[in-house]
Amino acid sequence: MDEVVAAARAGDKQAFAAVVERYRRELLVHCYRMTGSLDDAEDLVQETFVRAWRSVGTFEGRSSLRTWLYRVATNACLDTLASAHRRRVLPYDLSAPNVPGPPSTDVAWLQPLPDRLWQPAHDGEAEPEAAVVARETIELAFLAAIQHLAPRPRAVLLLRDVLGWPAKDTAELLGLTVAAANSHLARARATLRKSVPDRHDAWEPGNPPNDDERAVLDRYMTAVGQGDLAAIAAVLAEDVQASMPPFTFWFRGRDHILAALAKSWDPSSPDYVGEFRMVPTAANGQPAAAAYVRRHDDAAYHPLAVSVLDVRGGRIREMVAFHDPALFPAFGLPDALPAG
Repeated sequence: MDEVVAAARAGDKQAFAAVVERYRRELLVHCYRMTGSLDDAEDLVQETFVRAWRSVGTFEGRSSLRTWLYRVATNACLDTLASAHRRRVLPYDLSAPNVPGPPSTDVAWLQPLPDRLWQPAHDGEAEPEAAVVARETIELAFLAAIQHLAPRPRAVLLLRDVLGWPAKDTAELLGLTVAAANSHLARARATLRKSVPDRHDAWEPGNPPNDDERAVLDRYMTAVGQGDLAAIAAVLAEDVQASMPPFTFWFRGRDHILAALAKSWDPSSPDYVGEFRMVPTAANGQPAAAAYVRRHDDAAYHPLAVSVLDVRGGRIREMVAFHDPALFPAFGLPDALPAG
């Protein structure tokens, strides 16, 4: 990108920013994969652009601008993980199923990635290279699995298996020999096979939620909004799993989930949460729903959680409800819904 270097050397920061901005969405996905955190990923994309501006004079054009930005972003992620690395987790990593536990703010929880932040805003908007984001899996199961990898093997796996980089380029970026990079990759793949034994060979380009999955989402939202346990049971797989970070407990099995919902929907129960209203959304390339809750005589429904669903075979196999109202603005969701 001769014009980028020329603009930067001429001090035209605005021109440089306009050129690199088109890579923001895919760099956000890369930084999110590396860290498991939406908050960190957004900060790291900004850090990538700052570092790129400062060092653009070293960009000689031997690789594409996109490849160079990925180099800068990967190094920024590794620096952050080296200085304050805590593995991002889901409740499954912390306890056995169906065991009560309190919420924890001391845990580094995995965060969801709103689809609106990485998908092209308009059909045909994306540059050819940006289409790679839509073709790569970012589902929660993959994100949770790669969190079991140390930062450097994680980077090797993402660069090689997700971005398709050659072994030589990956090794050069990370300051490794090709043999060492290949060894990291082999161990990373082995860890994934242990972490996700039923999906280890299925990390392949995914499609957006189809009509059947959206129909299941609609049935789920309607059932929750009506407090209809029978309708909920009809959309859950028998071995469904459900978690609610920052609560450390999680449920396995439809009957356990229904029992918990019965308490939270019963106004006479001390566990009563309130009346629900659901809004469809999307995260990690999966169907999702935002839950708002209203208690007693509240004038509005207030943000409660964003639930990301894994739908297979017409049933919900897994639900992760992120109980964090601070996530709602990132999804473009309203801060309240009117009652009535």
